[in-house]
Amino acid sequence: MDFFSSQESLTIVQWALRALVGFIFLVFIAKIMGQRSISQLRFLDFVIALLIGNIMAHPLSDEGLGLTGSIVTMSVLVSLYLLGVFFTLRWGLLKKLFDPPPITLIEKGQINYQGLKKARITIENLLTELRKEKNNDIQKVALALWEPGGTISIFLDPKHQPLTPSDMGLSTKPFDLPRIIIREGKIHQRELEQLGKDAQWLSNQIKIKNVSMQDILLATVDHEGNLHICLYH
Repeated sequence: MDFFSSQESLTIVQWALRALVGFIFLVFIAKIMGQRSISQLRFLDFVIALLIGNIMAHPLSDEGLGLTGSIVTMSVLVSLYLLGVFFTLRWGLLKKLFDPPPITLIEKGQINYQGLKKARITIENLLTELRKEKNNDIQKVALALWEPGGTISIFLDPKHQPLTPSDMGLSTKPFDLPRIIIREGKIHQRELEQLGKDAQWLSNQIKIKNVSMQDILLATVDHEGNLHICLYH
């Protein structure tokens, strides 16, 4: 465990062990912090990510620094982060500080310039986000909000929204999420069992399609039990 302590020099193996310990500990921390901090960095998430990255980087690049102090420091920071998230859910003042309400950028087809200044974004940035939503006309926007996570939510005026089958009184098929039963030539036995199918059924279906198992890149089954196959090209 000498690689944990500060050294005048480290061997290649000791450097590798430091990297391994650092990686495992960071994965553990990310798991504790939860998916919110991974999928979308908010104010508190951004602060903790900067601190943890900076603290862990130094002992992984400087043999004169030990790992113990960095791990203890990060453990305390993560504990404070989790407490911050907990109290944010409990106390309105902390919620407003760490998770502020969205800022109105467009309302009823009119740009809210004060909102742009508060969000610190330019009109060009706003127009770029509108283009991403296939919209180049501000007057069609009923409401656009700058979310705490740094994204813009855009809501079109109802008269400019596309018609849906519900609007037209049309019946639709139920939502269907195909289940993957073969990926890159390998059978997912658990998925087959959950679908109430077996290997014999799959083999028969593949024979009907006149394909070889080794040629299958992806195979899925829909809610009606139909097999859909994509082959290598």
